[in-house]
Amino acid sequence: MVRASAMVLDGYGINCPYETAYAVRASGGEAKIVHVGELIASPKILEEYNLLILPGGFSFGDDLGSARVLANRLRHGAGEALRGFIGSGKLVMGICNGFQALVKMGLLPVPDFRQRVTLTYNSSGKFEDRWVRLAINGKSPCVFTKGIEFLDLPVRHGEGRFVPSGKEVVEEMLGKNLIACQYIGPGGDVNTYPYNPNGSVGGIAGICDESGRVFGLMPHPEAYNHFTNHPLWTRNGGKGGEGLRMFRNAIGHIESCL
Repeated sequence: MVRASAMVLDGYGINCPYETAYAVRASGGEAKIVHVGELIASPKILEEYNLLILPGGFSFGDDLGSARVLANRLRHGAGEALRGFIGSGKLVMGICNGFQALVKMGLLPVPDFRQRVTLTYNSSGKFEDRWVRLAINGKSPCVFTKGIEFLDLPVRHGEGRFVPSGKEVVEEMLGKNLIACQYIGPGGDVNTYPYNPNGSVGGIAGICDESGRVFGLMPHPEAYNHFTNHPLWTRNGGKGGEGLRMFRNAIGHIESCL
């Protein structure tokens, strides 16, 4: 019997729920796609799950900026349920647009509904659609990145540049190892375009909270679920689907706690 159960949000411009649900199932968990409206109408349904995933897309058309409307609706419509969900030790993952929602909702880097960082327009001034390499911080408490050193994943966004509200926020994240992954180039440089595709401060691609159970990243791990997804798949000896490692880590953590 599978005990790890994920709620994958859908609706209003979110366009990666099926790939995300597939990634959960391919990693040994159960997943149900739930419309945002359903969650807001009945926030208590969140109690039925132990993993909440906010997938990528263009929620509410990004009409007020990337994920701003989604963040506001979730904070005001399901804020207490989210607070209880996180407080009970369950996991939250935000991918691309979902990451944007988590930071604008104030659930990352500290889950207290106070916004400290943002994800804004790419420095290049254009939509970036490419594969990137991530260096994973081995000292991070992040549940999702345990045991991973490097990871290739695709990005596809126009607003992915990570910007903190102040120097002290970055210092706190560095001190607590909340920066879970960074974009890197061939020489390990975190600030060289196009390897840092959006101009993020410090090459920040993903962060977690102090518990390691709330995690967001701009690249798409659900989009690398089979070795043929990788642009160099014919050269890698059949290895691949590496994005699933993040989902397997999450499911393994959940089942170890049950």
